[in-house]
Amino acid sequence: MSQIFPKSANALARMGLVGAVGFVLCLGLVVFTLFRSTWATKQHEFVEQPIQFSHAHHVGGVGIDCRYCHTSVEKSAFAGIPPTQTCMNCHNQIWTNAPILEPVRASLRDDTNLHWTRVHDLPDFVYFSHQIHVKQGVGCATCHGPVDKMPLVYQAQSLLMEWCLDCHRAPEKYLRPREEVFNMAYEAPANQLELGRQLKAEYNVASVEHLTSCSVCHR
Repeated sequence: MSQIFPKSANALARMGLVGAVGFVLCLGLVVFTLFRSTWATKQHEFVEQPIQFSHAHHVGGVGIDCRYCHTSVEKSAFAGIPPTQTCMNCHNQIWTNAPILEPVRASLRDDTNLHWTRVHDLPDFVYFSHQIHVKQGVGCATCHGPVDKMPLVYQAQSLLMEWCLDCHRAPEKYLRPREEVFNMAYEAPANQLELGRQLKAEYNVASVEHLTSCSVCHR
């Protein structure tokens, strides 16, 4: 029986297979890169809020402590969103007629909530506790960035799992004294690793094996 396809067809078939494999690999690389990009993670993106609240002014300028507004950060998984009355403690005396604050006044007057948009929005399958991290000496700025310099808050870190694991695998690189957790101007000392190891023992930070266990964050 005569040969149906010429010998060159074998080369074409091989080239087709190589091309198909290459296409799949390139597509996978594109998808992998895309999902790690700031477009997917929303890192450094500003979020529209009902009021353009400036942390740079309130924290960096006026010097308001994080805990004044985020009252449950030391005792709960959730840091807490301040009720309207917290805003009005000051703004019933200053900027009382400022147009930008009308939504705040309306919220108090009508007994309705301000609907803030979450900036650091973890997936539902991720468990995170502010209380635990604060107690173990993780500073606000470590995760949230220089909030005291943000006119509008943005997500400073990628929040990818590898970013979390970088700390969980070597917490001594990031720990600070508990009294410095809310200090936005804190700078890690030259002997950070030595200090971190000391604090890790003093604060009874769990072992790396436990911190990197799936069940710690995925419950």
